[in-house]
Amino acid sequence: ANMLLVSFLTALFFLGGWLSPFHGLGIPLLSVDGWWWLLLKVAFFASVFVWFRASFPRYRYDQIMRLGWKVFIPITIAWIFVTALMAYYGVFLPGQ
Repeated sequence: ANMLLVSFLTALFFLGGWLSPFHGLGIPLLSVDGWWWLLLKVAFFASVFVWFRASFPRYRYDQIMRLGWKVFIPITIAWIFVTALMAYYGVFLPGQ
């Protein structure tokens, strides 16, 4: 159920929901009702989720904690410093 919910929300938020990706082409076969497009997008994302879950191994709790503490937190702290330095020196500020 969670996989379908996330697939549904992903299709709605990022792929236009019920809108056809081929709207302006004028092909009558592709101009079906919007709910078909939404179901097709949800089915695509659900199958991608199933494929990813079957392809990659599951991490144990201690592996996830080690990854978070030893990899993700240092990367985040370094990125905060990089962003602060970029803001201090005026790199990539809008209007310059």
